[in-house]
Amino acid sequence: MSAAKNGGEREVFVISVAARITGMHAQTLRTYDRMGLVTPQRTSGGGRRYSREDIEQLQEIQRLSHEEGVNLAGIKTIIDQQNRMDELEKENAALRRRLADVQARLDRAEGRGGAGGRPRGEIVHVPRSTSVVLWDRQKRR
Repeated sequence: MSAAKNGGEREVFVISVAARITGMHAQTLRTYDRMGLVTPQRTSGGGRRYSREDIEQLQEIQRLSHEEGVNLAGIKTIIDQQNRMDELEKENAALRRRLADVQARLDRAEGRGGAGGRPRGEIVHVPRSTSVVLWDRQKRR
């Protein structure tokens, strides 16, 4: 099998090897590329180079088509939705990190994180009491 490593040290495969690995015809891989189901890297001469992720994507397409009976238009929709979900999950994670950073800065600005986690100057409700306390000015401890 002919696999090459590109500058980023990722293993990539020429179309004939990718076709052999997936058990598909090379023309099928070209069709999937044209449809946008899989988008392999391109060499400066225009040759396709399939990564491990591309191979896994091709195997998933094959599974959906043969085992699940999904047509190519349906597979395209599924892939597009999976990609969108991945983007949203990354965006959500970034927003959560940003929120945590802003919350930490707010807590520091308000003096939280000290005794009891309460900011200084917070008004605390104290229940009324009917007990009497005598105070003696002369008594010192």
